[in-house]
Amino acid sequence: MALKDIIKGSVGFGSAPLGNMFREIPEAEARETVEAAWNSGIRYFDTAPFYGAGLAELRLGQVLGGKPRSDYVISTKVGRLILDEVEDVSARDLGEKSEVFKFGRPNRIVNDYSADATLRSIEDSLKRLGTDRIDIAFVHDVAQDFYGDEWLSVFETARKGAFRALDRLRDEGVIGAWGLGVNRVEPIELILGLDEPRPDGFLLAGRYSLLDHDKALERVMPTVAAEGLGIIAGGPYSSGALVGGPNFEYAPITLAIRDKVAWIKASAEQHGVSMKAAGLQFALAHPAVVAVIPGASKPARIAEDHAALGEVIPSGFWRDLREAGLVNAEAPLPL
Repeated sequence: MALKDIIKGSVGFGSAPLGNMFREIPEAEARETVEAAWNSGIRYFDTAPFYGAGLAELRLGQVLGGKPRSDYVISTKVGRLILDEVEDVSARDLGEKSEVFKFGRPNRIVNDYSADATLRSIEDSLKRLGTDRIDIAFVHDVAQDFYGDEWLSVFETARKGAFRALDRLRDEGVIGAWGLGVNRVEPIELILGLDEPRPDGFLLAGRYSLLDHDKALERVMPTVAAEGLGIIAGGPYSSGALVGGPNFEYAPITLAIRDKVAWIKASAEQHGVSMKAAGLQFALAHPAVVAVIPGASKPARIAEDHAALGEVIPSGFWRDLREAGLVNAEAPLPL
């Protein structure tokens, strides 16, 4: 089933921060953030076992468990199993993301993209989330940022295992849809070239944002749109860099990105535009994008996102960015 036919609303809730991303988040604060998302009208929630070694799923389930199940949509991910045994968190090999969830649970994380592990992962997620079904399952991080030069081998394992298992679960009605949840365009480009199995869409984090969209625009967005699959745009604020944060792509911001943010911010201030509004509305302007999912770990952030979505942005702002070369000439804009 196409993602646009499953997802409720154009803005969802990305739960990665609830896995204690970069910091310890008090339980009450996490719970209040999810409640704030619900109260703002958000009905699509994305999560993953990887986020804090199951912590984000547990926290999300504690709140959503008290809501009518037919009123919301959940996507989670497969490819990593969370075991009961503990491990040295500092010794985990997480590719480029080694420091992201160091404050999460110490449960051992095992990478496994086989069919059997896929089925077990879904069963485990159902328990942590306290729900009876998963609406969308994404195969998580089969890409260079986690597996380096070995990523193609990992992808092939997933093709023979997780992809086919999820294809079958969708056809049997156990899940509504499946796809890839990645931070790179190459895995999406690769799977789009396969005859089978066929995904329903993708969660692409950070690669279709105001700060970084050239490669996605050229290599995957046209095909995704033409085939009616759909993209969920994760990380619209580029790990916070767009809105003044110290990180881009889960790592300290570079000088080049800092300068780009400064140029966009100067234009935004001139036109009276908030950076959050610019980031959200840019991503949603592409016809392939069915939803955008900013992450949040504080209730106040939810209110900011909600306001940003409804903000009226002068067309002159977008024209200025285009003329300055700050957005790709082919990128659809919300003019």
